[in-house]
Amino acid sequence: MDNLEIIENASDPAVQRILDVTKSSRANIKTTLIEDAEPLTQCIRAGVEFIEIYGIETQPPSEELLELCRERRIPVRLFATSVVNQVFKGERKPKTFGIARVPRPSRLSDIARRGGDVIVLDGVRIVGNIGAITRSALALGASGIILVDSDLTSVADRRLIRASRGYVFSLPIVLAEREEAISFVRKEGIPLLVLDADGDVPLKSLGDNKERLALLFGSEKGGPSEMFEEASSASISIPMISSTESLNVSVSVGIVLHERIGPNFEARRSDPR
Repeated sequence: MDNLEIIENASDPAVQRILDVTKSSRANIKTTLIEDAEPLTQCIRAGVEFIEIYGIETQPPSEELLELCRERRIPVRLFATSVVNQVFKGERKPKTFGIARVPRPSRLSDIARRGGDVIVLDGVRIVGNIGAITRSALALGASGIILVDSDLTSVADRRLIRASRGYVFSLPIVLAEREEAISFVRKEGIPLLVLDADGDVPLKSLGDNKERLALLFGSEKGGPSEMFEEASSASISIPMISSTESLNVSVSVGIVLHERIGPNFEARRSDPR
């Protein structure tokens, strides 16, 4: 293992840097804290630019992560236990963490350039669900996610990075208004299908549809908004035992995308990027 420098003084600039990025009152997010080995690794592979990565004196980063840092020329240092306790006072203390520059926010045009279905989340605000959906969307070939009325101000939100295991920077995720999202799918000529308990399109038929689709999922409590329902071209439903009121939205997205793996995988294979 490398002979890594140890941060033993709370006056080190890294300490203030971390304290600054963990302030909840920040309005303009230019840097963010990424915690734990898997999110760090995924973010590095996605091309996120890191200022520095840290471990704890008693629990240094894995050799795999260190090798990746060497390849990308990312500085790595260790925190003394006494200092890391001051930095994460009252919080969960990650064993490995890093400060990264927030990439340029994705645009709707970024989604337009990629193959695969578009996921539209309307009023989905639980960050854990959005993170799980991000992983499913990436794994099952979606081109990107449009977040409407999510209460997030940036996809670089520390909670979302953690919930997505760092995959939030691996596909376009766009914060948009309802009007923007509807205008986008209409301009691109993408049929908008809304998930509904009484849908008119059988779920199993989705795999036979070779068109690129925009798949709309509302919150579990409120469902899709009236504006999106009016803009949709059809509705789909997931067959369930009648006594089951609803599924978690992240589970619903996974089920629907699994039915679409044929068209989406083909679209992603044809994507020049």
